[in-house]
Amino acid sequence: MSNAEVLIRPEQEKGPLAPFPNMVWIPGGLFTMGSDNHYAEEAPAHRVKVDGFWMDRCPVTNRDFLAFVEATGYQTLCEKEPDLALYPGASAAMKDPASVVFVKPAAPVDLRNPYLWWQFIRGANWRSPQGPGSSIEDRMDHPVVHVSWQDVQAYAKWIGKKLPTEAEWEFAARGGHEGREFAWGEELEPQGRHLANIWQGEFPWQNLGADGFEGTSPVTSFPPNDYGLFDMIGNVWEWTVDWYSPRHSDEKPKACCIPKNPRGGAESDSFDPRQALKIPRKVMKGGSHLCAPNYCKRYRPSARMAQPVDTSTSHLGFRCVVRGERS
Repeated sequence: MSNAEVLIRPEQEKGPLAPFPNMVWIPGGLFTMGSDNHYAEEAPAHRVKVDGFWMDRCPVTNRDFLAFVEATGYQTLCEKEPDLALYPGASAAMKDPASVVFVKPAAPVDLRNPYLWWQFIRGANWRSPQGPGSSIEDRMDHPVVHVSWQDVQAYAKWIGKKLPTEAEWEFAARGGHEGREFAWGEELEPQGRHLANIWQGEFPWQNLGADGFEGTSPVTSFPPNDYGLFDMIGNVWEWTVDWYSPRHSDEKPKACCIPKNPRGGAESDSFDPRQALKIPRKVMKGGSHLCAPNYCKRYRPSARMAQPVDTSTSHLGFRCVVRGERS
């Protein structure tokens, strides 16, 4: 099922039509962004305002992205041979088109070393998510993955939309509810019900699949939030337009100065200080099917992580917005 085929419920789409099929109006408002109770990069919790905007009801699917590629002949970054001049010290083996893929270990491993489950695989791309021999033939309704920042920008420009800011994304994920731990309430699995595609079992080697999926899932497999948005938590991380900073700015002391439509940090401050090569990073939101209670508890609206703009992975996708008055 593509974004254009998801059923729009009349009670959620009253009034004028959306600018594109299957977009939902997010009314905007004042909310508390971030959290002081989890990972350091989510702090401090602070008040911000966002204007109303339209948002894709679902992440962009393989079907959606295929339509873009067929219409334009676009080739994603990980399908092209990289320019090794941009990566001093890179070996000649890195010249082949490749992308980053999760590969489940056979036994428990040291969680401090993500290279034990992430592999740079030649031939992995949005058409072959696990590498050569894999296919999206039976995954057309799954979120597209292996898309870099320039790829998602190209899609958005083609279709006439934009990428959301971090504040817009988080406001929308909360579904109109202030301060909830999760997008749906205070319990991860209320009454034992799975409400998002995340990891059950001991990450990264044991996936019990209790929610019915190991890997990505079709975009409407779990209930939408109270704005009618699917997969705001779990399944795949989602790109935002904001440059990453290691913490939020402090809240302004006066109500008159509460930030409106904030835009995150500066590109120059987004680099990973642990890396010699300075690649700017964007904020990604929402967690993925790889987030687990024993590792990366980022299946929450306030959660955030950094993503280098030149890197695509098997658990990162996106959705788009249209800003402006409802008309």
